[in-house]
Amino acid sequence: MKIEELYHIYCNHSIICTDTRKIESNCIFFALKGENFNGNQFALEALNNGAAFVVVDEQVGISNDKIILVENVLYTLQQLAKYHRQQFTIPFIAITGSNGKTTTKELVSAVLKTQYTTYTTQGNLNNHIGVPLTILSIKKDAEMAVIEMGANHQKEIESYCLYTLPTHGIITNCGKAHLEGFGGEEGIKKGKGELFSFLKEHNGTAFVYNEYDYLLEMAMGIKEIVEYGSSSTLFSASIVQFDPYLSIKFSTNVTTEICTNLVGKYNFSNVLTAVAIGLYFNISMDKIKNAIVQYKPSNSRSQLLKIESNYFILDAYNANPSSMKVALENFAAIKADNKVVMLGAMMELGIDSIKEHQQIADLLLQLKFKNVVLTGGDFKFTHHPFIYKENNEAAKLWLQQNKFTNTYFLIKGSRSMQMEKIL
Repeated sequence: MKIEELYHIYCNHSIICTDTRKIESNCIFFALKGENFNGNQFALEALNNGAAFVVVDEQVGISNDKIILVENVLYTLQQLAKYHRQQFTIPFIAITGSNGKTTTKELVSAVLKTQYTTYTTQGNLNNHIGVPLTILSIKKDAEMAVIEMGANHQKEIESYCLYTLPTHGIITNCGKAHLEGFGGEEGIKKGKGELFSFLKEHNGTAFVYNEYDYLLEMAMGIKEIVEYGSSSTLFSASIVQFDPYLSIKFSTNVTTEICTNLVGKYNFSNVLTAVAIGLYFNISMDKIKNAIVQYKPSNSRSQLLKIESNYFILDAYNANPSSMKVALENFAAIKADNKVVMLGAMMELGIDSIKEHQQIADLLLQLKFKNVVLTGGDFKFTHHPFIYKENNEAAKLWLQQNKFTNTYFLIKGSRSMQMEKIL
């Protein structure tokens, strides 16, 4: 079946499902395959549960006009997304980076929604399946699209660009994330830089945080570069406070203070990105401010939770050496008499993993933290005077046994550690 024919079907059945446990009536079920699953085995179940069509790449035992056999289901999904993308002439803003992608995406989307009908990545659907699903969720009334792109190896961002066709792009930063897949820090810059390479080749626009010289270098040659930072032609900005919530003062033709619900100085650049994009698309500072003030983080990202007399900074959605460092430095600067640090191990660091974990342990010593619990992974092989627990259940038990009051906690770790379960 040609992609144009499949698109005609999609126009009449625009709900896409990839999980038979979440089948919606009249949807198209794409039978995706992975290392531990094969969606083709559930194609008939999808039809029985209400799917209008199923797209498969293996014979499923029967043949009828509701079963669409293709060479590769994933590739077909991505090509359908590209065809749908090509029906729009609106800005498609792609966001990638080592840290802060999702928070930046949420802030940018909140600002744009104050003036434009905006579609954006839901949750963290930022991979080879999530990106095309996001594109296919965009309806005809769209005026803006914001697409988050995650990656753990080179050529991944490049592949997303081929069907997302971004007109604008942001790289939040290039830190020590997925070192194993990217092959070191220079590999990370090369991999994330694939977004800027696409914009360069297609006369796109890059929003560049000018506090990072390497981003300015990576953006060279792009047709339109919009710089922003503490000082730029768009605005000047400075931190008013960050204990516990981040507040930023902006000076344009007037002075505006934005008090966020975000914890940590490290969110400074994320907020600045949203303000810069809002101003670029002619949104008033009042609307920008209201959108950012009303935004509240979720999913264990820079959340401040109060439980009885204790405060918990829950930043446990993910972790890498770069994000760990800034989180610890920020926590050290918070004025509180009693502090506890609970860190889960960092993943996908390759041959440098033990060294990177040791550097975090050394930083904890330098910052003079006393109550520290290190949990799992390569923290087991580091030298330090702190408490070590094998997993989050053991860490949770330790927390329950110690009756803390009037204490600030930082809880952070890689996704697989699920450090939020401590609470």
